[in-house]
Amino acid sequence: MKRITSILAATTLLAGPALAELELEKDELTFGFIKLTDMAPLAVAYEQGYFDDEGLFVTLEAQANWKVLLDGVIDGQLDGAHMLAGQPLAATIGYGTEAHIITPFSMDLNGNGITVSNQIWEEMKPNIPHDADGKPVHPISASALKPVVEKYTDEGKPFNMGMVFPVSTHNYELRYWLAAGGLEPGYYSPENITGQIGADVLLSVTPPPQMPATMEAGTIYGYCVGEPWNQQAVFKGIGVPVITDYELWKNNPEKVFGINADFAEQYPNTTIAVTKALIRAAMWLDENDNANREEAVKILSQPEYVGADYGVIANSMTGTFEYEKGDKREVPDFNVFFRYNATYPFYSDAIWYLTQMRRWGQIAEPKTDAWYDETAKSVYKPAIYLEAARLLVDEGLANEADFPWDSDGYKAPTPSEDIIDGIAYDGKTPNAYLDSLPIGLKGDQRVVGTEIQG
Repeated sequence: MKRITSILAATTLLAGPALAELELEKDELTFGFIKLTDMAPLAVAYEQGYFDDEGLFVTLEAQANWKVLLDGVIDGQLDGAHMLAGQPLAATIGYGTEAHIITPFSMDLNGNGITVSNQIWEEMKPNIPHDADGKPVHPISASALKPVVEKYTDEGKPFNMGMVFPVSTHNYELRYWLAAGGLEPGYYSPENITGQIGADVLLSVTPPPQMPATMEAGTIYGYCVGEPWNQQAVFKGIGVPVITDYELWKNNPEKVFGINADFAEQYPNTTIAVTKALIRAAMWLDENDNANREEAVKILSQPEYVGADYGVIANSMTGTFEYEKGDKREVPDFNVFFRYNATYPFYSDAIWYLTQMRRWGQIAEPKTDAWYDETAKSVYKPAIYLEAARLLVDEGLANEADFPWDSDGYKAPTPSEDIIDGIAYDGKTPNAYLDSLPIGLKGDQRVVGTEIQG
């Protein structure tokens, strides 16, 4: 595993403007990440010297999988990490490994896709409308997959698909897409954590970089993953991305930067300094209509970061997305790192993840709306974010207008037209939202054995 260590030049004056204001409790830090495009804020903060400016000596370490990464943050081997948004929430409520993990910084919006094998794509195509040029009309509903799944079931073949982790955005997005198309993605229970109870489509965990090879081997028929592993399937000629998460839910929340709550308490100034550097990185990634994206792709294509070919990463990172080979379309917001307050840790984003955990049985018992609010506030920390943002503004490194100073922590409800099933989402009314979803647990329902009761 290659280690990248941030070294200050001997001639650097102090360590930039922040050092005079923040007395760092800890300045040597190790952060973990998974080899995905959306780890970009960490790589950019390192490569552009933003960590250096804060007086931070940072090491970035790629991790083998999401569990290893989370364990590293919990046991202190890592001071923080690029995380699935569901990980701090799940750990804090005790689903899986229990620990109080918080986030002062959301890393991005969008960035994922759902890909199927060439064989499945050919079987889906008759069920998909095409435009005058013969191209499939997007977004593509899972209703086009439903007859294919039914045929496989009739033939006694399990229909397997991959996602990256039980509490990943990818698991919830794949489930959302399937359910919106009338397919049951399966339930969890305290006794059965496979997530396959009553499933039409059997979902299982595969690490992101292994997705294309696992599908090519026939172990899975498709998957949901972050970039560049959907575009990799196109480049290898083994699969077709059928939908991006931008089409599934416009500007949906994605990864977060996670730290142990004890770290933030013990090293408050260091936490603010890290957040400052990450905000600057996010700004750089989106500034001037993504003008820096090609340079960002060069950084990410290095083996110590993502390590995929430049062209594969650039296919989505620079504002386009290729579906079938040759069917490249403009998707300027496929990756968003700063626009639309992408980096602000909204409580409503946290609550969406919690509703999906409840929807599929990972949260086995019903919870009140107040519980969702309290849990979100115990994990997402906008006050830390805004303190970092205020320092950047005062130092002339950021614009006052770019931050939601007066927010109550909740986004405006996502309108129905921005979500594939046409069902609006309001983070302030999580139980009413769950009740509005036709497939999934709601009210007092529980999974008992293989049945939903209540």
